[in-house]
Amino acid sequence: MPRRNYFAVAMIGSICLFCWQATQGAKPKEEMLELYGLFVDAVEKVESNYVRPVSRRELLESALEGMLQNLDPHSSFINTGEWKQFRRQIEGKFGGIGIQVGVDPETGRLRVIAPMVGTPAYEAGILAGDQIVEIDGESAEGMSSDKAIEVLTGRPGTDVKLSVLHEGSEDPKTVTITRAIIEVPSVLGDRRKSDDRWDFMLDKDKKIGYVRLGSFMQNTADELKKAIEQLKEEGVKGLIIDLRDDPGGLLSAAVEISDMFLDKGDIVSTKGRNTVPKTYVAEKDGLYEDLPLVVLINQNSASASEIVSAALQDHHRATIVGQRSYGKGSVQNIIDLQDGNSVLKLTVASYYRPSGENIHRFRNAKVGDKWGVSPDKGMEVKLSPSDYVRWYLGRRDRDLESTAKGHRKPSTPQADDEKKKADSKDDAAKAKPDSKNETGKDAEKASARTKRSGQHEASGPFVDKQLDKAIEVLRSKIGESEAKSKAA
Repeated sequence: MPRRNYFAVAMIGSICLFCWQATQGAKPKEEMLELYGLFVDAVEKVESNYVRPVSRRELLESALEGMLQNLDPHSSFINTGEWKQFRRQIEGKFGGIGIQVGVDPETGRLRVIAPMVGTPAYEAGILAGDQIVEIDGESAEGMSSDKAIEVLTGRPGTDVKLSVLHEGSEDPKTVTITRAIIEVPSVLGDRRKSDDRWDFMLDKDKKIGYVRLGSFMQNTADELKKAIEQLKEEGVKGLIIDLRDDPGGLLSAAVEISDMFLDKGDIVSTKGRNTVPKTYVAEKDGLYEDLPLVVLINQNSASASEIVSAALQDHHRATIVGQRSYGKGSVQNIIDLQDGNSVLKLTVASYYRPSGENIHRFRNAKVGDKWGVSPDKGMEVKLSPSDYVRWYLGRRDRDLESTAKGHRKPSTPQADDEKKKADSKDDAAKAKPDSKNETGKDAEKASARTKRSGQHEASGPFVDKQLDKAIEVLRSKIGESEAKSKAA
């Protein structure tokens, strides 16, 4: 290795050694020097003997990526080019396919946490829990979630090809998806009204409301308030909050939504080794503290959705129905490197529920360990992989039916062409009404959508066993509430 190269690596190593010693003062200096020597020796051997020329920066960045990847799936090094892309994502100025991705803590493989409703990935049949095997023909093995996001985002109207492995399946499936600007509301209902607004009243006789949160964004709490106020005008007596397949989002949104239904007590705490502990507490006079609640969760409910369900469960404010949640309860900080040109996204703390129990599922965590949120006793409704796929496809088809009625799809050239064709067909149908064939036409449209998405039609009617359980529980709660009111 040329002398100037050796000095450059030595300088980098010295800086690393200084930082390490500052935080690990109890370790012998000789051990630090020995490990530093091992690193420099390895760099020299690779640079001299590897099959192709490789730069010192590439080697160092790879070393940093490997070091952080071994800590947990959510810590990563983001270099100069990736940081520019990352900033565009957090500012919301990017085109994508509409999925949240992470690294499975058990397998270390890239995994779809959730596709967002109404996005290209959702309509293409990408499922929460899918393993991403390849992206545009390149293996995703060992790829970080940040790197995957960088590859998946791009100019709206361009295509990306994914090879995905559905849970319970042995053969990967290849799907081509067209990127779009992702503009999706975070609060949805079960179906739409004739005027294309979401209908949040699920059971009009028993006055049971239903809201589905797709993610926790800056305006989610305001959207939820509007939905509940609409339900109150219709005489709502109880509410189901569906957090299934919700990958989470902003901590502030989770705290604000929890506070709507609580009048006092802790909501969530954050604790870390080198961070100031912080506890978020409910303010007095929760807006809807007396409204009977049931919360639906499943194995893909993560982060902010776990904060809300844990807070409402620990305060006995809601009954939790479904399956144990994902267990993503960690806090990441962005730490500048090189004057902000590169950054570390480092896990610095964990979320703790009001009971004091941990939410995060750490590496090598066992099923019997305390993590995530589990349904209340007797409230678990577990779906097999095939049951989950049938539920997912049924849910998606209902959403696509809503889209066909006039809901604006993500803006892509392909989507615009399909909308024009659909409008033409609707106009033709209005001009030549045929009530006998209406059902058949709807079935043909649904079948065509299913074929476009590359999925087989789900056999049998749409059945949501978890939602049915939630409705049963909420009806009982409403009955008890009405009995108490009469007795008073």
